[in-house]
Amino acid sequence: MGRVQDRVVIVTGGAGGIGAAASRAIATEGGKVVVADLDAEAARAVANGIASDGGAATSVGVDVTDRSQVRAMIRTAVETFGGLDVIFNNAGMNRPRDFMDVDEANFTEIVRVNTWGAIVCTQEAARQMIAQGSGGKIINTGSIASRQGFWDFVPYCVAKFGVLAVTQATARGLIEHGITVNAFAPGVVDTPMWVGLNEDIRAIHDQPADADPMRDFATGTLIGRPASPTELAPFLVYLASAESDYMTGQMYMVDGGQILV
Repeated sequence: MGRVQDRVVIVTGGAGGIGAAASRAIATEGGKVVVADLDAEAARAVANGIASDGGAATSVGVDVTDRSQVRAMIRTAVETFGGLDVIFNNAGMNRPRDFMDVDEANFTEIVRVNTWGAIVCTQEAARQMIAQGSGGKIINTGSIASRQGFWDFVPYCVAKFGVLAVTQATARGLIEHGITVNAFAPGVVDTPMWVGLNEDIRAIHDQPADADPMRDFATGTLIGRPASPTELAPFLVYLASAESDYMTGQMYMVDGGQILV
């Protein structure tokens, strides 16, 4: 038996990076995974890979800021696997700007995806879990930017501080239904998102094309390097498992020692 045997788990942002690694790890431990992503084709590829390896997975295209699409995602889980036990609110994005250049469009886009998306997904998942009457787990992706501000990342910091607030508030409100809510906070992770962040930061600071500011930033961790998504996935399995049943309302730093709190 796996650590999350037969648990039905939705992973948003599941088509790549942390989400894809978590989807595979959960399936390996016996979970039934709904790989959800704005990129429906990439989500399907991850789900097909899991199925080819003997796991249970399906996929769905979803914009986590669109409630009707989120409801359809929940229905996919219920109709395919019979219910919903865990949702991993991992979908997110960032478009760094020098603070003095942040405008309303930049701010709104980042907060809408990272924070409003987590709220919508939490609401709809909680409705399903409450209707089932058997509790559940909600896991949110925070960031080192949930704990410390960065000049080039102000909207993202606001959004991820917001994820911390959502985690704490919903943990208080949902525990009466047996639903726990926790978050984890990665630092610099070697994912496809890294490419875009490097391009934006190089432009902000007029750096040469061969500069790798994200890797340079990661050298500030105690471990001294970025994480790979597969290094983070086991902790997400833990949060989805019964092993974390006595934990709620917390954000756990999994950042190589970059932010000490």
